[in-house]
Amino acid sequence: MQIKIGIIGIRPVVDKLLKVLKAFPTFMPIVRIVQDEGEVPAAAELLMAEVEALILFGAQSHRKVKEKVNVTIPVHYVPLTGAGLYRTLFQALQTGRLDGGICIDSLTRTMVTNALQDLGIEQTRIVLYNGPAHASADKLFVFHQQQLNAGACSLAITGVESVARRLSAAGAANEWLVPSDQDMSVTLERALLSTESRRMKESQIVVGMIKVDEFGKLVMKRGSEHEVQKLKLDIHRMVLDYVESLDGYLTPIGGDEYLFFTTRGIFERETGGYKTIPLAKDANQSFGISLSFGVGFGTSANEAGTNARAALRKSREAGGNTCFIIREDQTLIGPLEMSDPIQTVLSPTYSILIKQAEEAGMTSAYLSKLLSYTAKFGKYEYTVHELAALLDITVRSAHRLLLLWIDNGLVDIAGMEKVPKGRPRQIYRFSFLKDKAMI
Repeated sequence: MQIKIGIIGIRPVVDKLLKVLKAFPTFMPIVRIVQDEGEVPAAAELLMAEVEALILFGAQSHRKVKEKVNVTIPVHYVPLTGAGLYRTLFQALQTGRLDGGICIDSLTRTMVTNALQDLGIEQTRIVLYNGPAHASADKLFVFHQQQLNAGACSLAITGVESVARRLSAAGAANEWLVPSDQDMSVTLERALLSTESRRMKESQIVVGMIKVDEFGKLVMKRGSEHEVQKLKLDIHRMVLDYVESLDGYLTPIGGDEYLFFTTRGIFERETGGYKTIPLAKDANQSFGISLSFGVGFGTSANEAGTNARAALRKSREAGGNTCFIIREDQTLIGPLEMSDPIQTVLSPTYSILIKQAEEAGMTSAYLSKLLSYTAKFGKYEYTVHELAALLDITVRSAHRLLLLWIDNGLVDIAGMEKVPKGRPRQIYRFSFLKDKAMI
């Protein structure tokens, strides 16, 4: 099951966090949009019964929730650090708005001076708000207005959206300082570790299966049985070292296939949140081989093993050199390319689509590739040649599949592409990708 997490904030920062959240497939976000910081406590009180953790924006919102709400779950807030200041300063520098200095709140002097030094503009005059750490929006607005009116600075930089809005209404030059993606990622990681579901899943059994792609061809290239056995030993040693990094247990189940056990917490950390499999790169660089990976999660060892075998089959169907993960709720993560991983989560809401696609001859591997490419590039229209290249199949096969998918309502013809020479090419639209790729 996915972990429900509550997100409360104004629309711009919430939208930014949701983009970062795509790298955390374990989370299911429940969003509440507010107009200003004053609405956060009421929203938090209503949301607490639905989620395992809350994420807010800014120390002020966090303080208000702690003061006014009987908090029963972990509450985290995305802090403002120097990382979020670089973009603001760079934009202001390009437009010449730093010439008269800056007045700034929400950050320490060290954060500000470090950012200015890194950008080579340490001579910029700074007026820092020295009031209480949790000053009200009214006090911050008065501070900036006084400094601007007195000519102490030419640009106000504030970490409070309502202050920026009031300054803009007053015609004052200002920038609203928003958290960086890095700040948001760190907060999401802390929130993940604080949930009860996460603590339970940390010790959950994970079963993995590894198969050497086209091992028979590798054997045929060896000149003697001695070289074949030496290759097997080298591969075994490499896989053993990898499983040791997972604090796992490894057993070979054939000359070209391995089975390992580890725990979910360790596996997630070592793969960077299901993003990369370093073993694959080592295998390619050391022996020129590629690996197919299947990983299964489950509420029992039997369920995890069954899911691992199914995930390995998906990897083989996709052509090898990939990794699929099947979770206990049968959601699929992948294909995870070994060198430059792309991750797409097929959630339970896709069950009808997956069934329809498979009935139309579209395997989950093809569906995942299309979804991944659409999520990355926003593309959902293809010529037959483009589709063949993406799915790594022949143009003839792509033609056959397109006709099948058109008959089953997955694809329609969008128009014609004119080419300098030859006949125009038909453009095929995968309409369902436009709506589904961003879920």
